[in-house]
Amino acid sequence: MADAQGRAGAGRAVAVLVLVALAALIPLLGPSTALHGTGEARAPGAGGIALLRTVLFAALCIPVGELFVNRLARSVPGAETGPWGVPRSWSPCAAAAGFLAALGLASVVATGNLVPAGLSDVDVGGLYASRDGKLALLEVNAFLLAWLCAVSRRPATQLWPLAAVIVAEALRAHPTTEHTPLTGSGLTLVHLTCAALWAGGLLHALRTLRLWRGGQAAEAGAALLGRYARVAAVLLAAITATGVWSSLRRMPPETVLEQLTATAYGRALLAKVLLVTAVAALALWARRRLRRAADPLTAYVPARAEVVVLGLVVAVSGLLTALPVPIRW
Repeated sequence: MADAQGRAGAGRAVAVLVLVALAALIPLLGPSTALHGTGEARAPGAGGIALLRTVLFAALCIPVGELFVNRLARSVPGAETGPWGVPRSWSPCAAAAGFLAALGLASVVATGNLVPAGLSDVDVGGLYASRDGKLALLEVNAFLLAWLCAVSRRPATQLWPLAAVIVAEALRAHPTTEHTPLTGSGLTLVHLTCAALWAGGLLHALRTLRLWRGGQAAEAGAALLGRYARVAAVLLAAITATGVWSSLRRMPPETVLEQLTATAYGRALLAKVLLVTAVAALALWARRRLRRAADPLTAYVPARAEVVVLGLVVAVSGLLTALPVPIRW
């Protein structure tokens, strides 16, 4: 029995590594693929920047999702007194990965948005002289603080530095030269917050369900998944609304169809829309099983596929940040 469980665990680990490697190919190879035939210029190091941004987004989703689902779990009857426990936190590792990704992105900003060839090219002091530099430093320090909070006796306090990262990302995505930048930052703030709760929350909910098996624990697991599903429906609506609004701000309605195929940003956005549509379909399938199946935990299968596709959505989101913003025609 122990050997069978060990083989199953090793198989899952290999599958996770393969999926992570495949997801990394999206930001690494995506810029050249999306830009092919558009006539748009590729920024130096676009693939590496997209990968770093993907890691940063993933590092944000994991702890936010843990905090969210752990709060939901405490509201499940019997969860406080049950012996099932909660999964080991991935927040410290996520914060460390986010710190390294933010540090890499800050080094790019410090060299004038060019990939540094060496440490001598990095002007750390210059980061304080620009808005992007200050935001990059804020993200580095926020992830470091989040790591300290995650390994402390009060891990819930990491919520505040994580919120600072989200605010910094929202401001970074919309420079002051943009038309109504505060509106764009507000949309990105809501979009990124809801996306982190959705993706990170589902991942942690599935990890929790792996512990809550059999008898009363299974009933509590079904109740937890149901609570998450109800909130996820609201998150999806908010993500859709803010995503559409943000896209129309950058691509006026009369140019959307052409830019979805003629620009790199539009192509990546189209890929993201298709992936989110697939995620929504899987979420609906899981919700139907949760409501109608004799065993509500059969919803685990489509939910597991949903979290995999959500990982691809995170990778495409990282890719979008490294592509040239479409011109308002």
